[in-house]
Amino acid sequence: MKTSRRTFLLSAGALAATAYGAQAQDVIQDILNANRRGSWDDQFDARASSKAAKVSSHLPIFSPETIAYVEQAIGQYSNIVAQGGWPDVPATKKLKLGVVDPDVEVLRRRLMISGDLASSAGMSRSFDSYVDSALKRFQARHGLPADGVTGKYTYAALNVTAQVRLGQLETNLVRLRSMSGFLGDRYVMVNIPAAQIEAVEGNRVVQRHTAIVGKIDRQTPILNSKINEVIVNPYWNAPESIVIKDIIPHMRKNPTYLTDNSIRLIAPDGTEVDPASVDWNTNDAVKYRFRQDPGKINAMASVKINFPNPHAVYMHDTPQQSLFSKLMRFDSSGCVRVQNVRDLVTWLLRDTPGWNRQRFEETIRSGENTPVALTNPVPVYFTYVTAWSTGDGVVHFRDDIYARDGVDELQLSTAL
Repeated sequence: MKTSRRTFLLSAGALAATAYGAQAQDVIQDILNANRRGSWDDQFDARASSKAAKVSSHLPIFSPETIAYVEQAIGQYSNIVAQGGWPDVPATKKLKLGVVDPDVEVLRRRLMISGDLASSAGMSRSFDSYVDSALKRFQARHGLPADGVTGKYTYAALNVTAQVRLGQLETNLVRLRSMSGFLGDRYVMVNIPAAQIEAVEGNRVVQRHTAIVGKIDRQTPILNSKINEVIVNPYWNAPESIVIKDIIPHMRKNPTYLTDNSIRLIAPDGTEVDPASVDWNTNDAVKYRFRQDPGKINAMASVKINFPNPHAVYMHDTPQQSLFSKLMRFDSSGCVRVQNVRDLVTWLLRDTPGWNRQRFEETIRSGENTPVALTNPVPVYFTYVTAWSTGDGVVHFRDDIYARDGVDELQLSTAL
């Protein structure tokens, strides 16, 4: 038999009154009538925990549905702005599950307005499980670790105004519409500000990969191309920018740097040059090619993904797997590092005869430099989208890391 919380407490009150008199019954009534207790009726759990649309989705960022959802979100955010937006949450304390603090009421109001917390959860100073779930949902929508704790990045995202978020949606709607044509039966999309990759097939995301993209001063470019080659156990040829900014300074400090990192110096005629014969106090070394042998310490590790482009960038594996766990993954010199890259490569090589996962792994273990031309090149798009929507009320926002949205407030990473 279903028993409501109210029935349970009233029954408990009757038993208590029998044992201890009317005073105990008064205590139970005080609990039932308390101002901040919430609504203890049969519908409380069902209403307050009613799930909003899930943040995770198989819907590609580039799709007609996404455009429709963003247009809908613009209407919703216009209404929020018209009603005064949302309050600033004081960024002075670490709020988390179990905390009782006046600031939790402000946080509740903020999350209710953005649709992350059901209004039926009520107003309270208690950071309860409903606030915990709502904050985790908010964090997931903003590309933050969904830990349910108000750290500095969460506060920064919470306190971007509704007006700025509305403008961000409008700016990105133009970007999304520009990519609304046919992109291919299957394609790869790199979203730079999200540092994330989508492998799309049949208008459905079949794989998502965390990425490392370019630093603010070495930005990953926007481009459209086709992946036409995968190189297993690649040589790494250092671009001139890295030679000047990184390798030459390292050689000035440590003359064995090239040898320690299996990097060979190759002259224009193809002969190998002894690093000791070069004057590292100048930039004369840029006339040589810096080629790193395949291996575990190779900058591209197991694989390189090539596609024609004027920027000489590519996608690749990395020996620095720990970088994928960083919140701010803007750490490369322009190329894109791919987490779980072997899954992506297996998908790319699917239509190339003789190349299944087993052969791919065996080739990696061999250590031999092996270029593989794709039978069917796969379109690839490097894009810049900082706001999109994958469902009713599911609006995603990211930092404007390269300052292309035109609003300083959106450059959260550089502001903190």
